[in-house]
Amino acid sequence: MTTWFTADTHFGHARCIAMNNRPFRDVVDMRESLIANWNAAVRPDDEVFHLGDFAYRAEPGEAGRVFERLNGHKHLIAGNHDTLAVATGMGWETVSEIHQLAVEGVRLVLCHYPMLEWPGFYRGAVHLFGHCHGNRSGVGRSTDVGVDAWGYRPVRLSEILERIGDARNE
Repeated sequence: MTTWFTADTHFGHARCIAMNNRPFRDVVDMRESLIANWNAAVRPDDEVFHLGDFAYRAEPGEAGRVFERLNGHKHLIAGNHDTLAVATGMGWETVSEIHQLAVEGVRLVLCHYPMLEWPGFYRGAVHLFGHCHGNRSGVGRSTDVGVDAWGYRPVRLSEILERIGDARNE
């Protein structure tokens, strides 16, 4: 089992393409590309933490249909565009606003929003966030795990640690 992280898929949000310079023809192309990229990486028994803004302005029922097509045991760290229907009506394993866990011996603090400091900041904890669409780098051992920052796909912890420096060795 692998643990994956992602954010800011914005399924159904046509304006997100132009606003974030995404390389998709339209909202359908974006949806299908993001689903294909997700499922090419994530296996059915993997864990996926989605750090917010799963869907926005999606047609009625679209978010649920997309959710069902995505591999993995999915957890939501709610973002500013996650409606009550997205947060409670789709079958997430867990839903929270901030979540802490350890993966591969690394303490992680997950939140949709970037923080200047987080629990365990001075003890090697890594903070993962979304919201910024690849427009802001993190401070210390933190990074944006949104699709705009990682080739429109979920990312593994090993890739994150390579980018920010392996917190286990500091």
